[in-house]
Amino acid sequence: MDKGLNGDAQRIEQLVWLLFLKVYDAKETEWENTETNYISSIPEHLRWKNWAKDYKDGKAKTGDELLDFVNNSLFKALKELSIDENTPMRKSIIRTAFTDVNNYSKDGILLREVINIIDELDFEEYSERHVFGEIYESILKILQDAGTSGQFYTPRAVTDFMAQMTNPQIGETIADFACGTGGFLTSAMRLLEKNANTVSDKEILYDSIYGIEKKPFPYLLCITNMLFHDNDSLRIYYDNTLEKNVRDYTERDRFDVVLMNPPFGGNEKESVQRNFPAELRSSETYDLFISVIMYRLKRMVAVPSSSQMAFSLVQKIPKWLSIKNCSQSLIYIP
Repeated sequence: MDKGLNGDAQRIEQLVWLLFLKVYDAKETEWENTETNYISSIPEHLRWKNWAKDYKDGKAKTGDELLDFVNNSLFKALKELSIDENTPMRKSIIRTAFTDVNNYSKDGILLREVINIIDELDFEEYSERHVFGEIYESILKILQDAGTSGQFYTPRAVTDFMAQMTNPQIGETIADFACGTGGFLTSAMRLLEKNANTVSDKEILYDSIYGIEKKPFPYLLCITNMLFHDNDSLRIYYDNTLEKNVRDYTERDRFDVVLMNPPFGGNEKESVQRNFPAELRSSETYDLFISVIMYRLKRMVAVPSSSQMAFSLVQKIPKWLSIKNCSQSLIYIP
Protein backbone atom coordinates (compact mmCIF):
# COMPACT_ATOMS: atom_id res chain seq x y z
CA MET A 1 0.00 0.00 0.00
CA ASP A 2 1.39 3.38 -1.03
CA LYS A 3 1.29 5.63 2.05
CA GLY A 4 0.80 8.65 -0.21
CA LEU A 5 -2.60 7.46 -1.40
CA ASN A 6 -5.53 8.12 0.90
CA GLY A 7 -8.80 6.50 -0.17
CA ASP A 8 -10.31 5.38 -3.47
CA ALA A 9 -10.57 8.88 -4.95
CA GLN A 10 -6.81 9.50 -4.74
CA ARG A 11 -6.00 6.01 -5.97
CA ILE A 12 -8.22 6.51 -9.00
CA GLU A 13 -6.78 9.97 -9.66
CA GLN A 14 -3.29 8.47 -9.57
CA LEU A 15 -4.35 5.74 -11.98
CA VAL A 16 -6.08 8.14 -14.37
CA TRP A 17 -3.16 10.48 -15.09
CA LEU A 18 -1.05 7.40 -15.88
CA LEU A 19 -3.78 6.00 -18.16
CA PHE A 20 -4.14 9.38 -19.84
CA LEU A 21 -0.43 9.56 -20.70
CA LYS A 22 -0.47 5.97 -21.93
CA VAL A 23 -3.50 6.37 -24.20
CA TYR A 24 -2.29 9.79 -25.39
CA ASP A 25 1.01 8.20 -26.36
CA ALA A 26 -0.89 5.58 -28.40
CA LYS A 27 -2.89 8.33 -30.10
CA GLU A 28 0.30 10.25 -30.92
CA THR A 29 1.75 7.14 -32.54
CA GLU A 30 -1.43 6.92 -34.61
CA TRP A 31 -1.22 10.59 -35.61
CA GLU A 32 2.46 10.20 -36.55
CA ASN A 33 1.55 7.29 -38.83
CA THR A 34 -1.41 8.97 -40.51
CA GLU A 35 -0.42 12.63 -40.70
CA THR A 36 2.44 14.33 -42.52
CA ASN A 37 5.02 15.99 -40.27
CA TYR A 38 3.15 15.48 -37.00
CA ILE A 39 5.24 16.89 -34.14
CA SER A 40 4.46 16.14 -30.51
CA SER A 41 4.15 19.04 -28.10
CA ILE A 42 5.72 16.85 -25.39
CA PRO A 43 9.54 16.84 -25.27
CA GLU A 44 10.80 13.49 -26.56
CA HIS A 45 12.35 12.34 -23.28
CA LEU A 46 9.03 12.97 -21.51
CA ARG A 47 6.84 10.95 -23.88
CA TRP A 48 5.48 7.79 -22.26
CA LYS A 49 7.32 5.45 -24.61
CA ASN A 50 10.65 7.04 -23.71
CA TRP A 51 10.47 6.95 -19.91
CA ALA A 52 7.75 4.55 -18.80
CA LYS A 53 8.75 1.39 -20.64
CA ASP A 54 10.73 -1.18 -18.67
CA TYR A 55 12.93 -3.26 -20.98
CA LYS A 56 14.05 -5.40 -18.01
CA ASP A 57 17.64 -4.29 -18.51
CA GLY A 58 17.93 -2.56 -15.14
CA LYS A 59 17.76 0.91 -16.68
CA ALA A 60 14.09 1.73 -16.02
CA LYS A 61 13.56 4.46 -13.44
CA THR A 62 12.21 3.23 -10.13
CA GLY A 63 12.20 4.13 -6.43
CA ASP A 64 13.34 7.63 -5.49
CA GLU A 65 14.75 8.23 -8.98
CA LEU A 66 11.30 7.67 -10.51
CA LEU A 67 9.57 9.89 -7.96
CA ASP A 68 12.09 12.68 -8.56
CA PHE A 69 11.59 12.38 -12.32
CA VAL A 70 7.78 12.45 -12.09
CA ASN A 71 7.57 15.30 -9.59
CA ASN A 72 10.39 17.54 -10.75
CA SER A 73 10.72 16.82 -14.47
CA LEU A 74 7.56 15.27 -15.93
CA PHE A 75 4.86 17.19 -14.05
CA LYS A 76 6.81 20.44 -14.07
CA ALA A 77 7.31 20.31 -17.84
CA LEU A 78 3.74 19.27 -18.67
CA LYS A 79 2.31 22.08 -16.54
CA GLU A 80 4.55 24.59 -18.35
CA LEU A 81 4.19 23.47 -21.97
CA SER A 82 4.22 26.42 -24.34
CA ILE A 83 0.79 27.00 -25.88
CA ASP A 84 -1.02 29.91 -27.51
CA GLU A 85 -4.29 30.60 -29.30
CA ASN A 86 -2.99 28.79 -32.39
CA THR A 87 -2.09 25.57 -30.58
CA PRO A 88 -4.41 22.72 -31.68
CA MET A 89 -6.77 21.57 -28.95
CA ARG A 90 -5.40 18.03 -28.90
CA LYS A 91 -1.95 19.44 -28.08
CA SER A 92 -2.92 22.19 -25.64
CA ILE A 93 -5.03 19.65 -23.76
CA ILE A 94 -1.85 18.24 -22.17
CA ARG A 95 -0.97 21.39 -20.27
CA THR A 96 -4.60 22.04 -19.37
CA ALA A 97 -5.09 18.50 -18.09
CA PHE A 98 -2.07 18.64 -15.79
CA THR A 99 -2.56 22.19 -14.50
CA ASP A 100 -4.09 21.06 -11.21
CA VAL A 101 -3.27 17.35 -11.17
CA ASN A 102 -0.90 15.92 -8.57
CA ASN A 103 1.24 12.82 -8.13
CA TYR A 104 0.25 11.43 -4.75
CA SER A 105 2.53 8.40 -4.82
CA LYS A 106 5.35 8.34 -2.28
CA ASP A 107 6.55 4.84 -3.06
CA GLY A 108 8.55 4.80 -6.28
CA ILE A 109 8.81 1.01 -6.33
CA LEU A 110 5.04 0.54 -6.21
CA LEU A 111 4.64 3.30 -8.79
CA ARG A 112 6.98 1.42 -11.13
CA GLU A 113 4.89 -1.74 -10.68
CA VAL A 114 1.70 0.15 -11.60
CA ILE A 115 3.38 1.77 -14.63
CA ASN A 116 4.55 -1.63 -15.86
CA ILE A 117 1.02 -3.04 -15.65
CA ILE A 118 -0.46 -0.09 -17.53
CA ASP A 119 2.28 -0.22 -20.16
CA GLU A 120 1.32 -3.81 -20.99
CA LEU A 121 -2.03 -2.55 -22.31
CA ASP A 122 -1.91 -2.13 -26.09
CA PHE A 123 -3.87 1.04 -26.75
CA GLU A 124 -2.52 1.23 -30.29
CA GLU A 125 -4.94 -1.59 -31.15
CA TYR A 126 -8.38 -0.12 -31.89
CA SER A 127 -10.29 -3.11 -30.52
CA GLU A 128 -8.27 -3.29 -27.28
CA ARG A 129 -8.64 0.45 -26.73
CA HIS A 130 -12.41 0.17 -27.07
CA VAL A 131 -12.60 -2.85 -24.79
CA PHE A 132 -10.64 -0.96 -22.18
CA GLY A 133 -12.95 2.01 -22.75
CA GLU A 134 -15.72 -0.15 -21.33
CA ILE A 135 -13.51 -1.10 -18.38
CA TYR A 136 -12.68 2.57 -17.87
CA GLU A 137 -16.36 3.39 -17.53
CA SER A 138 -16.61 0.75 -14.81
CA ILE A 139 -13.73 2.53 -13.06
CA LEU A 140 -15.73 5.75 -13.25
CA LYS A 141 -18.66 3.97 -11.66
CA ILE A 142 -16.49 3.26 -8.62
CA LEU A 143 -16.50 7.02 -8.05
CA GLN A 144 -20.05 6.70 -6.80
CA ASP A 145 -18.59 5.11 -3.68
CA ALA A 146 -15.46 7.28 -3.51
CA GLY A 147 -16.61 10.06 -1.23
CA THR A 148 -17.47 13.39 -2.85
CA SER A 149 -16.06 12.20 -6.17
CA GLY A 150 -19.40 10.51 -6.76
CA GLN A 151 -20.82 13.85 -7.87
CA PHE A 152 -18.88 13.49 -11.13
CA TYR A 153 -20.63 10.30 -12.23
CA THR A 154 -24.16 9.91 -13.58
CA PRO A 155 -25.23 6.25 -14.00
CA ARG A 156 -24.82 5.00 -17.57
CA ALA A 157 -28.42 3.78 -17.71
CA VAL A 158 -29.52 7.38 -17.16
CA THR A 159 -27.11 8.95 -19.67
CA ASP A 160 -28.05 6.35 -22.32
CA PHE A 161 -31.76 6.89 -21.70
CA MET A 162 -31.48 10.66 -22.00
CA ALA A 163 -29.42 10.39 -25.18
CA GLN A 164 -32.04 8.08 -26.70
CA MET A 165 -34.85 10.46 -25.77
CA THR A 166 -33.19 13.43 -27.50
CA ASN A 167 -32.26 11.22 -30.48
CA PRO A 168 -29.43 13.47 -31.80
CA GLN A 169 -28.50 13.26 -35.47
CA ILE A 170 -25.11 13.49 -37.15
CA GLY A 171 -24.49 17.15 -37.89
CA GLU A 172 -26.31 18.40 -34.79
CA THR A 173 -24.18 20.00 -32.08
CA ILE A 174 -24.34 18.50 -28.58
CA ALA A 175 -23.21 20.17 -25.36
CA ASP A 176 -22.81 19.49 -21.66
CA PHE A 177 -21.87 22.61 -19.68
CA ALA A 178 -20.88 20.68 -16.54
CA CYS A 179 -19.67 17.49 -18.18
CA GLY A 180 -17.92 15.77 -15.27
CA THR A 181 -16.45 12.50 -16.55
CA GLY A 182 -18.19 12.86 -19.92
CA GLY A 183 -20.94 10.29 -19.41
CA PHE A 184 -23.67 12.14 -21.32
CA LEU A 185 -21.30 12.97 -24.17
CA THR A 186 -20.08 9.38 -24.55
CA SER A 187 -23.67 8.12 -24.51
CA ALA A 188 -24.50 10.54 -27.34
CA MET A 189 -21.39 9.46 -29.26
CA ARG A 190 -22.22 5.76 -28.91
CA LEU A 191 -25.70 6.44 -30.25
CA LEU A 192 -24.45 8.48 -33.20
CA GLU A 193 -21.64 6.06 -34.09
CA LYS A 194 -24.26 3.53 -35.19
CA ASN A 195 -25.04 5.80 -38.16
CA ALA A 196 -21.52 7.14 -38.77
CA ASN A 197 -20.71 5.05 -41.82
CA THR A 198 -17.90 7.14 -43.32
CA VAL A 199 -14.75 8.89 -42.14
CA SER A 200 -16.46 12.20 -42.86
CA ASP A 201 -19.46 11.23 -40.70
CA LYS A 202 -17.15 10.44 -37.79
CA GLU A 203 -15.26 13.72 -38.15
CA ILE A 204 -18.55 15.65 -38.13
CA LEU A 205 -19.76 13.60 -35.16
CA TYR A 206 -16.69 14.22 -32.99
CA ASP A 207 -16.48 17.90 -33.94
CA SER A 208 -20.06 18.33 -32.75
CA ILE A 209 -19.30 17.21 -29.16
CA TYR A 210 -18.66 20.05 -26.70
CA GLY A 211 -18.11 20.02 -22.95
CA ILE A 212 -17.03 22.27 -20.08
CA GLU A 213 -15.82 21.11 -16.67
CA LYS A 214 -14.43 23.35 -13.94
CA LYS A 215 -12.84 20.75 -11.64
CA PRO A 216 -9.44 19.29 -12.55
CA PHE A 217 -9.98 15.64 -11.64
CA PRO A 218 -13.25 15.06 -13.54
CA TYR A 219 -11.81 17.12 -16.42
CA LEU A 220 -8.89 14.70 -16.71
CA LEU A 221 -11.31 11.78 -16.41
CA CYS A 222 -13.42 13.23 -19.22
CA ILE A 223 -10.69 13.85 -21.78
CA THR A 224 -9.27 10.39 -21.08
CA ASN A 225 -12.78 9.05 -21.70
CA MET A 226 -12.92 10.95 -25.00
CA LEU A 227 -9.60 9.47 -26.15
CA PHE A 228 -10.77 5.93 -25.33
CA HIS A 229 -13.79 6.62 -27.54
CA ASP A 230 -11.58 7.90 -30.38
CA ASN A 231 -12.77 11.50 -30.14
CA ASP A 232 -9.59 13.30 -31.20
CA SER A 233 -11.32 16.68 -31.54
CA LEU A 234 -11.32 17.03 -27.74
CA ARG A 235 -13.57 20.09 -27.57
CA ILE A 236 -13.64 19.73 -23.79
CA TYR A 237 -12.72 22.89 -21.90
CA TYR A 238 -11.39 23.36 -18.39
CA ASP A 239 -13.51 26.31 -17.33
CA ASN A 240 -16.45 27.47 -15.24
CA THR A 241 -19.61 27.90 -17.33
CA LEU A 242 -21.11 30.37 -14.89
CA GLU A 243 -18.14 32.74 -15.05
CA LYS A 244 -19.20 34.04 -18.47
CA ASN A 245 -21.84 36.73 -18.93
CA VAL A 246 -24.78 35.14 -20.72
CA ARG A 247 -25.42 38.42 -22.59
CA ASP A 248 -22.18 37.83 -24.51
CA TYR A 249 -23.35 34.62 -26.18
CA THR A 250 -23.92 34.83 -29.92
CA GLU A 251 -25.47 32.43 -32.41
CA ARG A 252 -22.10 30.69 -32.72
CA ASP A 253 -22.34 29.75 -29.03
CA ARG A 254 -25.66 27.93 -29.39
CA PHE A 255 -26.25 24.18 -29.69
CA ASP A 256 -28.89 21.88 -31.12
CA VAL A 257 -28.89 19.57 -28.10
CA VAL A 258 -28.05 20.11 -24.43
CA LEU A 259 -27.60 16.85 -22.59
CA MET A 260 -26.48 17.23 -18.98
CA ASN A 261 -26.96 16.86 -15.26
CA PRO A 262 -26.92 20.47 -14.03
CA PRO A 263 -25.08 20.76 -10.68
CA PHE A 264 -27.49 21.25 -7.81
CA GLY A 265 -27.18 21.95 -4.13
CA GLY A 266 -24.56 24.67 -4.59
CA ASN A 267 -24.67 28.42 -4.04
CA GLU A 268 -23.04 31.11 -6.18
CA LYS A 269 -21.50 34.37 -5.07
CA GLU A 270 -22.88 37.74 -6.15
CA SER A 271 -20.17 38.33 -8.77
CA VAL A 272 -21.34 35.19 -10.60
CA GLN A 273 -25.00 36.20 -10.32
CA ARG A 274 -24.20 39.46 -12.08
CA ASN A 275 -23.47 37.44 -15.24
CA PHE A 276 -27.25 37.07 -15.59
CA PRO A 277 -30.10 39.56 -16.15
CA ALA A 278 -31.71 40.72 -12.91
CA GLU A 279 -34.85 38.65 -13.48
CA LEU A 280 -32.79 35.44 -13.79
CA ARG A 281 -30.39 35.95 -10.90
CA SER A 282 -30.33 33.34 -8.19
CA SER A 283 -27.91 32.08 -5.59
CA GLU A 284 -28.80 28.50 -6.60
CA THR A 285 -26.25 26.92 -8.93
CA TYR A 286 -28.92 24.78 -10.59
CA ASP A 287 -31.12 27.79 -11.40
CA LEU A 288 -28.23 29.60 -13.11
CA PHE A 289 -27.36 26.55 -15.21
CA ILE A 290 -30.96 26.35 -16.41
CA SER A 291 -30.62 29.97 -17.54
CA VAL A 292 -27.37 29.19 -19.36
CA ILE A 293 -29.10 26.31 -21.14
CA MET A 294 -31.89 28.60 -22.30
CA TYR A 295 -29.37 31.09 -23.66
CA ARG A 296 -27.30 28.46 -25.43
CA LEU A 297 -30.00 26.42 -27.12
CA LYS A 298 -30.74 27.42 -30.69
CA ARG A 299 -34.48 27.25 -30.13
CA MET A 300 -36.74 26.20 -27.27
CA VAL A 301 -39.79 23.99 -27.69
CA ALA A 302 -42.48 22.43 -25.54
CA VAL A 303 -42.88 18.78 -24.61
CA PRO A 304 -44.93 16.87 -27.25
CA SER A 305 -47.93 15.00 -25.88
CA SER A 306 -46.51 11.73 -27.24
CA SER A 307 -43.63 12.07 -24.80
CA GLN A 308 -45.67 12.21 -21.61
CA MET A 309 -44.78 8.66 -20.61
CA ALA A 310 -41.06 9.38 -20.93
CA PHE A 311 -41.59 12.66 -19.11
CA SER A 312 -43.25 10.85 -16.20
CA LEU A 313 -40.29 8.49 -15.94
CA VAL A 314 -37.78 11.31 -15.95
CA GLN A 315 -39.70 13.02 -13.16
CA LYS A 316 -38.56 10.14 -10.97
CA ILE A 317 -34.92 11.07 -11.69
CA PRO A 318 -34.38 14.36 -9.84
CA LYS A 319 -32.48 17.18 -11.48
CA TRP A 320 -31.45 15.46 -14.73
CA LEU A 321 -32.14 17.40 -17.85
CA SER A 322 -32.27 16.63 -21.55
CA ILE A 323 -33.20 19.13 -24.23
CA LYS A 324 -33.38 19.16 -28.01
CA ASN A 325 -34.35 22.00 -30.27
CA CYS A 326 -36.07 20.51 -33.33
CA SER A 327 -39.77 20.00 -34.09
CA GLN A 328 -39.86 16.65 -32.27
CA SER A 329 -37.80 17.86 -29.37
CA LEU A 330 -38.12 16.80 -25.80
CA ILE A 331 -37.53 18.88 -22.74
CA TYR A 332 -37.44 17.36 -19.29
CA ILE A 333 -37.16 19.57 -16.26
CA PRO A 334 -38.37 17.74 -13.13
